[in-house]
Amino acid sequence: MKKTLFFLCPIIFIALGIALAALNLPVKAYALYCVEDKAVLTAENADEPIAPASLAKLLTACTALNYSDPDDIFTVGSEQKLVPAHSSLCLILEGHVLKLRDLLTGMLLASGNDAAYTVAVSTARELTEAPMSDSEGVKYFTELMNKLAREIGMYNSNFTTPDGSDSPGQYTTVSDLIKLSEYAMTFPILREIMAEHEKYVVFQSGEHITWTNSNKLLDPNSGYYCENAVGMKTGTTLKAGNCLIAAFEKNGKIYISAVVGCLTDSRRYGFTLKLFSDNVDPVLETVPIGIGARLFGIFCR
Repeated sequence: MKKTLFFLCPIIFIALGIALAALNLPVKAYALYCVEDKAVLTAENADEPIAPASLAKLLTACTALNYSDPDDIFTVGSEQKLVPAHSSLCLILEGHVLKLRDLLTGMLLASGNDAAYTVAVSTARELTEAPMSDSEGVKYFTELMNKLAREIGMYNSNFTTPDGSDSPGQYTTVSDLIKLSEYAMTFPILREIMAEHEKYVVFQSGEHITWTNSNKLLDPNSGYYCENAVGMKTGTTLKAGNCLIAAFEKNGKIYISAVVGCLTDSRRYGFTLKLFSDNVDPVLETVPIGIGARLFGIFCR
């Protein structure tokens, strides 16, 4: 018995240490903002330059909706050759025909870089009569992204890609991401898309697919599921780390958090929920779920 206890003690202490670390998660920068009160509830390093990762897709979506109707029809084309290697994809292919709303769904739920490039180039070509190459279309669209960013007060940002992949000269700040997120929430179609856990879509060309949201706060089977969560966007690159913009609804108010530069996927969710718990909703349960999985699942009420 003594030998058994001696063997188990280190395991228990290791498990406890990992669990405590999960509740005190280091991040590069963060902020929590209340939309209705126009108030930042807490922030750290919010004005430091960071890489945007796929959080940039929120701006891509907003830019496209400023110039195109959600039911506009786009054909996937040769711009797919511009999609960076090892990208997250929603698995559209050249020749597929989709409504813009469906491309935005693939881009925001599955974080499809392939969709981001089709949205960018197709929108650019809709707006110009002169022929343009795929690269010219991307450049034209990112200029529109930066124009919109300045219009909504994102003065410390610059975007060079529609998907947010690591790129020279591309940067933003947590403060600017909060402004972008608040703006994105003014589009009913984006609020609807980002709140979905899964979406079955039939393309105009006949193909069909189910996309699953990369945001685990919306997954009822996830240990990070939160019934107050109403969407937003994940992002991950080598330069940006693991990032998450999350929106919560509580007592008739919308709260937006931005957490960037986390070392792991689990850390971005743990820290995001801790922000919400500490500053908005102190009624959170932490439930042990075993050493073989995450040590704690966090559930919002």
